[in-house]
Amino acid sequence: MRALPAFALSLSAACVNGFSGSNLEIDFASTTQVLASPYVPDPNDLPSDQHFTLYAFQNGHDEAGDPVGFLFAVQAFELRHIVDLGSPCFIDVGDHVPHPGLHVSQYKNVILADNGYTVPCDSPAACLANPPPGATMQQMVDAATAVQRDLDVQALAGDMGIKVVVSATTTRYGAVATDCNGPEDQIPPPTCTDDASNARRLALCQATWQSDPDLFEGTDRVLTQPLNGTTYGTVDGINPISLSAVGGAGFYVNDVLDNNSGYAIYQETNGGPTPGQLILYGVPTMPTRGVFHVHMTNPDSPGAATADMAIFADLGDDNVQF
Repeated sequence: MRALPAFALSLSAACVNGFSGSNLEIDFASTTQVLASPYVPDPNDLPSDQHFTLYAFQNGHDEAGDPVGFLFAVQAFELRHIVDLGSPCFIDVGDHVPHPGLHVSQYKNVILADNGYTVPCDSPAACLANPPPGATMQQMVDAATAVQRDLDVQALAGDMGIKVVVSATTTRYGAVATDCNGPEDQIPPPTCTDDASNARRLALCQATWQSDPDLFEGTDRVLTQPLNGTTYGTVDGINPISLSAVGGAGFYVNDVLDNNSGYAIYQETNGGPTPGQLILYGVPTMPTRGVFHVHMTNPDSPGAATADMAIFADLGDDNVQF
């Protein structure tokens, strides 16, 4: 990987004055790789202990008059699958769910059992074709909905599922118990579906979320509203459930990004040196009606990964008229 010219790292903190700052809208190509689950890693994904940082840089000169670049971090983020079946806290939450704290991987079998169906049910079609004697229409609807939800979750979590741009953190969940009767401070395994296990799992997961609002935990119920963390948008792709196109992420930052020579995205190990490994780089074109455009590619492999970024550089001085 070819490195950019050496930059003097300058982490500048911009002042917030009224509505000053910038809005960045980024479209990541569908081929963009995401980070693996920290709990059940996929060898096709990037290491889980990493994140990404968008940097801006400005060309300048040092005291000797030699050319030098000034690099500063704009936004840290992660790229992840929208749902992580391996996460111990991929759970149902809220008063509207039948079993708060239940791990979603167990939802199908629990709902089928609630409605009198034989479980486990490895063949959804066969299971739904043989409802229990005396089953009501509502029970059959609930069973069919649970089976379909399980299929949807598997699709969202797969390689062709939705990839999201989310808040970055180094926080991880606590230990998972070896059985349903584990210590009170350990999260019950997903297969524990009794009320006590669900309640303990819910309490421990919510405690972790309260301790770190940036820890991302997605849900299949509302794709744009995670259980915890921030979703900035999605990587370009297709929703495997609706087959509709998805894509586009955005950040609001305090810096007024109107005088930079270029932008770069680095893949960085948590706690490691910065900047890390360069993966995307581009220079802004002349602004059109106050908007900069940056086409970003990998300098060594231009077709390997791409992103397009639009920068509304100074929200405190809006000269974009419609």
